[in-house]
Amino acid sequence: MKSSNPVFGNQVMERYRQLAGSTSSMPITEQMTINGTINKIFILTIFLIGSAIVSWTIYSSSAGFASLLGIGGIIVGFILALVISFKNTTAPILSPVYAICEGLAMGFISAVFETMYPGIAFQASFGTFGVLLTMIFVYKFRIIKVTEKFKTGLLIATGGIALLYLLTFILSFFGIYAPFIYEGGLIGIGFSVLVIGIASLNLLLDFDFIEKGAGYGLPKYMEWYGAFGILVTVVWVYLEILRLLAKLRQNE
Repeated sequence: MKSSNPVFGNQVMERYRQLAGSTSSMPITEQMTINGTINKIFILTIFLIGSAIVSWTIYSSSAGFASLLGIGGIIVGFILALVISFKNTTAPILSPVYAICEGLAMGFISAVFETMYPGIAFQASFGTFGVLLTMIFVYKFRIIKVTEKFKTGLLIATGGIALLYLLTFILSFFGIYAPFIYEGGLIGIGFSVLVIGIASLNLLLDFDFIEKGAGYGLPKYMEWYGAFGILVTVVWVYLEILRLLAKLRQNE
C-alpha cells in the first residue's frame, strides 16, 4: 500500500498519473471515487472478519486443522498480495480472496495468543480501531502532511523493518534469534512501539493514494486496489499491536 506501503510505491503512483491521462474522457460511473473505495473496504472487512471467526471457532475444537488453515492463509495471502500489487486489474477478483486468506491467518494467530493471554485479541482489535480513527483524524486535518520527503522517509523505514524481519526469519533456521523482536523488556517493547508507529503512518499514505486516485479519475477497479492496500496496513497494525500486548503481558 504505500508510497511507503509496498502496495503504493512511487513507481505505482507514476503509473497512475499516466492512467489518469488516458482515462480523462472516461464516464464518471467508470472512475474511482472515495465513496466507492470505502464501500470496497467495508466488503473486504466483512470477508476478513468472517473468515477470522471461522478460523477462531475451528481452533477451539481442532487446533491442528486451524493451524493448517492459518498457515495456508498466510502463504496463499502472500502470493495473492504479490499478484495484486504487480497486476492491479486483478484486484476486484483477488482482493476478496486475499481478505479471506488473511482472516483465516488472523483468526488462528489471535486464537493462539488468546489461549496464552485471555482478552488480548479484543484489546488488539480495540487498539487497531483506535489507531485507524486517529490516523483518519490526522490525515483529515493535515496534522501530518504527506509530502514527498515524508513518503521517502517512511518508505525507507518500512523497507528496513521488512528486511529485518526477513533476515531474522532466515537466521532462525540456523538457531539464531533476535530477542528484541519476540521477547519483552524495555528494548523489545520499545521496538514494537516503533514498528506500530511506522505501520500506523503507512495509513496516511494509503489515504493519500485513495484521495489522489479519485482526483485523477482512475479506473473503477482501482477502488478495489485502494481497499486492498488499506487492508494490508490494518492487518499489519493489528499483528504488531498483538505482539506488543503479548510482550507487556510477559512482564506482568
